[in-house]
Amino acid sequence: MTTSPILLETSLPGLRPLARGKVRDVYAFGDKLLIVATDRISAFDYILATGIPDKGRVLTQLSLFWFDLLKDLAPTHLISADVADFPAPLPRFRDQLEGRSMLVRRAEMLPVECVARGYLSGSGWKEYRSEGSVCGIPLPPGLRESDKLPEPIFTPATKAQSGHDENISFDLMQEMVGAALAERLRELTLEIYTRASSYAESRGIILADTKFEFGWVGDELILADEVLTPDSSRFWPAETYQPGGPQPSYDKQYVRDYLESIQWNKQPPAPALPEEVARKTSEKYKQAYQALTGKSL
Repeated sequence: MTTSPILLETSLPGLRPLARGKVRDVYAFGDKLLIVATDRISAFDYILATGIPDKGRVLTQLSLFWFDLLKDLAPTHLISADVADFPAPLPRFRDQLEGRSMLVRRAEMLPVECVARGYLSGSGWKEYRSEGSVCGIPLPPGLRESDKLPEPIFTPATKAQSGHDENISFDLMQEMVGAALAERLRELTLEIYTRASSYAESRGIILADTKFEFGWVGDELILADEVLTPDSSRFWPAETYQPGGPQPSYDKQYVRDYLESIQWNKQPPAPALPEEVARKTSEKYKQAYQALTGKSL
C-alpha cells in the first residue's frame, strides 16, 4: 500500500478554482466539473493545518467503487476518473490529479442532504434521548446508543455552507423540493442504503448511517458528490460492535479525540496534528477502503 505526497491545495497554473470546500477543489469546464479530493481534513467545522496522507485518494476511489456497484439503482454525475480523458490542460497535472480526481457532469444540486440511518448514533441519538424521535420519526422507547433500528429511516438535512448541517422534518423537505420529489428521494435513498449496508455487512462492516446528494442534469435525477466514504458515512467494524455506547469507526474520530484531549477551544486557528495522529487517521481511511473493496490503495 503506497503513500502519495500530501496534497493540501491544488495548484493548476492558468486555472482558477470555481470553489474550494473543506476537502475538495472544484474547477469548471463548461457543462463539466473537475472535482479534486485533497488531503485536507476538518474537525469541529475548521480545516486543520495538517493533511491526512492519501485521504483524498481513499474518498475518490471508494466513491468510484460505489458508483459502479450502485449504477443500476441511480445514474451518477461521473464522466471519467482517467486523467487521460480530462480536457486540456489537465493531463499536464497528472501528478496532482491521479487517483484523486473525477470529471463529472455539472448538475443543479438539490438543497437537501438525503440521510439514511440504520443505527441510533450521532445527532439522531441526541434527539432521541430528549424527544424519543429522530427528525420527527417516533422510535420505540428504551433504545441504547448505537442500537440497530427496527428498520432504516430517512432523515433529511439542510446543506450548510459553513457549520453543521441541520436535521429537518420530511414535511419541511416536501415544502423545499415538492412532495413528489421528496417521496422519490426518500425511496431512492433507502433503496441505496439497503443495498450498500447489505454489501458492507458481507465485508464485516456495519454501515450505521450515510448521506447522499442528488441533483438534476436536464430532466435526469443523478447521484453526485462523494458516496459512502468515511467522510459521509459511519462505518463500524462488525467484530467489535457492542451497542450501549459509541463505536470504533473508520473515520476522523481519532482526530476529534485528539483535539478534545488537548482541550482546544474550537476557535481559529485550528491546531496542527502530530505525525502519529495523522498517520493513524490515514490508516483508518485505508482500512475502510481495503475492507470494503478487498483491494489495497
